[in-house]
Amino acid sequence: MLTGEIRNKVDKIWTDMWAGGITNPLTVIEQLTYLMFIRSLDEKELETESFEAVSGQEMPKIFPQDEDGQSLRWSKFKTKDARVIYDIVGTKVFPFIKSMNGETTSAFSRYMQDAMFLIPTPQILQKIITGLDELYEHDIKDLDMQGDLYEYMLGKLATAGQNGQFRTPKHIRDMMVRLLAPTPDDKICDPACGTAGFLVSAAEYIRQTYESEMTSEQWEHFASDMFTGLDTDRTMLRLSAMNLMLHSITNPHIDYVDSVSKQNDIAAAYDMILANPPFTGTVDAESIHDNLKTVCDTKKTELLFVALFLRMLRKGGRCACIVPDGVLFGTTKAHKALRKELVENHQLQAVISMPSGVFKPYAGVSTAVLIFTKTGAGGTDKVWFYDMKADGYSLDDKRSAIEENDIPDILARFHHLEGEADRKPTEQSFFVDKSAIEENGYDLSINRYKEVVYEKVEYDAPGVIMERLDKLNLDIAAKMAELRGLISE
Repeated sequence: MLTGEIRNKVDKIWTDMWAGGITNPLTVIEQLTYLMFIRSLDEKELETESFEAVSGQEMPKIFPQDEDGQSLRWSKFKTKDARVIYDIVGTKVFPFIKSMNGETTSAFSRYMQDAMFLIPTPQILQKIITGLDELYEHDIKDLDMQGDLYEYMLGKLATAGQNGQFRTPKHIRDMMVRLLAPTPDDKICDPACGTAGFLVSAAEYIRQTYESEMTSEQWEHFASDMFTGLDTDRTMLRLSAMNLMLHSITNPHIDYVDSVSKQNDIAAAYDMILANPPFTGTVDAESIHDNLKTVCDTKKTELLFVALFLRMLRKGGRCACIVPDGVLFGTTKAHKALRKELVENHQLQAVISMPSGVFKPYAGVSTAVLIFTKTGAGGTDKVWFYDMKADGYSLDDKRSAIEENDIPDILARFHHLEGEADRKPTEQSFFVDKSAIEENGYDLSINRYKEVVYEKVEYDAPGVIMERLDKLNLDIAAKMAELRGLISE
């Protein structure tokens, strides 16, 4: 966990950049990411040199061994004059990391070709380098803290993308991961990965749950093949690759792919999909993959992505995804076709309705979590509904921590669904039979099935209320007379 002191140091770096004219939070994080990457390259080189000194075995190097190559290292340039540092980073280090695109480099370096060095002055750069160095040398003790540091920085991205992409709050991501409970042998994908939050949450869960018993093959799988993220924004791909790298996932499959287009042919490849696909967006009808149109013929991204999840999962694979409420009760042919596909041809397990404030301050959109298993042969007998009313934070723009939190209850009940069988539709969670869903046109809105119990309120008779009002009026008149007497004295 990050202490308040560490957060203050990050905020100080942020303020220095803001004061220097970099006011877009995405640009701030991107520039900090480049510098963190440059520092990490030098750290790796120092580790290699230490290993060589102990073992006597020569290892491949990241930096050229001549004087110019060595001058690119963080430890060599960080103490120089601000103008010299600025010149080295801008004209030498940056071109060097942009050209690092070999087989042995990280996923992050693959997305550096179109990166731009935007730090405006030598003084700002020196302040950032000093600030980062102090953080790493005095405060950041381990890999978990590096990940927390980056997560804290990403948390400052309080803006939504053009197509309605929202950064999913960490506690919601963690809830979804715990609902699916991934194992070290799973292959996990987020086809709209953004900053790779879901993949990071899954990685954290696996390390916390299985770390002491994982085999060397499972660790190798963890560092490379286990995690796949797809996105159409190269800036997000850089951020996600860095985020994963800081969580010990050195070579994930982070790819530039328009997931719902014809360029994505991935099918039956993953054990688990965790995602919050873009809402409100539409795509060019010509570019949509034909096999998605057979499930629901539409241009709406929120529908196409759910159809895509079904295609990308292997049989028996599971998905937890966030959808806007419109997916649950929309009346178009495509909406109904998608819901029918989930209920009739696969196993829809749960619909968790979330309050509309979950995505504030990005937006007040109402959403739900769908949990389903790809079977290709049905299997939906009854669907579990949960009406989440609180997530541990206030539902206004401030999102302050509060005591009310349904997430522990959701997790406990979902993992013991046998205890839910006798719960009534008047309660916060309950089962709905498949036949009832079918009768309602495959409507998955919880309000369609939830029964509200109205309490009978007894009111006094009108005469009694009038007497009470008369008494109040007399009392007010007496007080007014008393006040007038005080004023006239």
